[in-house]
Amino acid sequence: MAASGADRLAESVNKVSVGRVYDYLLGGVHNYAVDQQFAEAQLRKLPEIRDFARSNRAFLGRAVRFAVESGIRQFVDIGSGLPTQGNVHEVADEVAPGECRVVYIDNEPIAQAHAEILLERTADPERHRAIDADFFDGPVLWQRVVDTGVIDVREPVALLAVALLHFMPPETRPERTLAFYRDMLPAGSLLALSHIHIDPSDTATLAASEKVVASYQEEANSTARPRSREDIAAFFDGMELVEPGLVWLSQWRPAGPDPYREEPERSRGLAGVARKV
Repeated sequence: MAASGADRLAESVNKVSVGRVYDYLLGGVHNYAVDQQFAEAQLRKLPEIRDFARSNRAFLGRAVRFAVESGIRQFVDIGSGLPTQGNVHEVADEVAPGECRVVYIDNEPIAQAHAEILLERTADPERHRAIDADFFDGPVLWQRVVDTGVIDVREPVALLAVALLHFMPPETRPERTLAFYRDMLPAGSLLALSHIHIDPSDTATLAASEKVVASYQEEANSTARPRSREDIAAFFDGMELVEPGLVWLSQWRPAGPDPYREEPERSRGLAGVARKV
């Protein structure tokens, strides 16, 4: 028997949530003691986890600004997580007030509930929606996006898969599902993507990351695993990477002072934006 919404919510509250851990690392308030204790334990193993969270959130903001400045007015954010500083619709409306439309997608009940509350308070229901769905839903998810009436799939869309795919183990073949979404995008659309990555020569950090991966697998509602640069680049197959290509998070079109200028690998993630032609 499928779990009810109440059962899923209770399970989500009592188990470490990767979304709430991420919120805690960013200094947010949408997390519980179980998430805080888990996050602190991981930080003792690999302090750069917080660097990744901060660098990743900053990349998301820059990618959204780039998309709006490139003429795109529609965003589909898969794995949007818990609302925190610099949400997609807020960043987009700073650049083009009242023009942009956003659909947020997450499969965690608490993230969905918080997203709906945030949108009620800060958003325009005609332009911003949140739906409870899973990345692997593929055609079903895309149809639900269409059914919101918010996104016109005949016009360019910015598809956001930010800090998402490292939670998809290789055996789940996320590249196949992502390829479906890429195929659904009209010409002129963008794909913004970030992913945990550790330089192969950094053996000490790799060893620490394996301990973190093991903890996520044992205690959290999802596991996390770095991929090689080549595997991350393959997620953009069939699209053209915009400058500066696939780079460390802090190196993607930095704006203002860069705390990782001397050691960009400390951001512990790669990011890129590609255009469908």
